[in-house]
Amino acid sequence: MGAPASPRRTQEEILARLDAVREDDMFGFRREVLLPALEFEHARSFLKPETTAEDWSGVQVCAGDWESAARSYYEFALGKIRDHRGISASRSVEKLTEYAWLLGRDDVIAAMDAAEYPQYGAPKVAAFAAAMGLDWPDGEALERMANGLPCTDDCHEGCGQ
Repeated sequence: MGAPASPRRTQEEILARLDAVREDDMFGFRREVLLPALEFEHARSFLKPETTAEDWSGVQVCAGDWESAARSYYEFALGKIRDHRGISASRSVEKLTEYAWLLGRDDVIAAMDAAEYPQYGAPKVAAFAAAMGLDWPDGEALERMANGLPCTDDCHEGCGQ
């Protein structure tokens, strides 16, 4: 998937990232990606006291899985764009940004930051796809949205409003 990633993010880097995004993460969407990247000992202060290492092992996304998690979440994000889901689309952009960060892909984050947000974040998600080497789906509606246009000229679902 795209250019090779930088070396895996360390637990200390992930903890620092959690702290850095805290104020901008009103709904905890970024945290939903970053927290499972922590090993139990580093995540412990974020967890309920009764959470065990065994419990956490079922939640933790290990470094080798960040790429597949990003790919899977990209597909989910496309559905939110297609369905004109405002908050869900915003969540998708935030989560994809954090997956790119975990993968050490500052180039992907820069491409997403440079893209505009209209049409449910489609331009930002398209930038993620292009930088990660993922295919953008065929179809005029998503292509228009990726270019910041309404899905159709007469969209009544929220595009361009």
